[in-house]
Amino acid sequence: MTGDEQVYVQALALGIDPAWRRRTDEERSEDGCLFGAAVAAAELEGVRSVSYSSIGLEPGVDLLFWRMAPSVDALERAAAALLRAGLGPWLTVRHSLVGRIGPSQYVRKPTEQEQSLFAGDRSRYLVVYPFTKSTDWYLLSKESRQGVMNEHMRVGHDYPTIRQALAYSFGLDSQDFVVAYETDDLVAFGDLVRALRATESRRSTVSDTPILLGIHRSMDEILGLLGAG
Repeated sequence: MTGDEQVYVQALALGIDPAWRRRTDEERSEDGCLFGAAVAAAELEGVRSVSYSSIGLEPGVDLLFWRMAPSVDALERAAAALLRAGLGPWLTVRHSLVGRIGPSQYVRKPTEQEQSLFAGDRSRYLVVYPFTKSTDWYLLSKESRQGVMNEHMRVGHDYPTIRQALAYSFGLDSQDFVVAYETDDLVAFGDLVRALRATESRRSTVSDTPILLGIHRSMDEILGLLGAG
């Protein structure tokens, strides 16, 4: 990404109307084919989506898409196409977290671990949530905030297999940030979260829920689990 490029990300969590599961095998299969084609067609709009299953893991959420696009407009157009194709009319948007990728105030040179977006192989699990800090945090001096964040980042570097993406949501969404983690080891991720709870940065946290968990699967796999393959 160059300095002139804009990159927007979205965590889009979708839930299926239970009535859809009572449609015939043929109807579900056709719905799945049309929906899968709409996901693939979004690439032509410059919207890249990585698909995750949250079936039975998150109340009301069956599908989780981690999406990247050059504009909010592109995200909107791709979502509209998705929600009118096949399975789409049976879906409800349960959560939508939107943010913009930008340079960090606290990291001079982000590592691959700290800016995990769409490069390389995807990890097995995605954990994504909105994050908001307190007013008092923003009224601290830059030096004070940097010291707190240095401790926060040192803890993160103790878990090098866990990758993170941070997007800024100021003026775009209700939260301050969208935070996403990729990992193959949920036990290690739980240990990381617990360790971060004990750092000074925790004092400034206003909210960091809901936490959405997804298992990385291809659309064919997800449609198969849903009975639409």
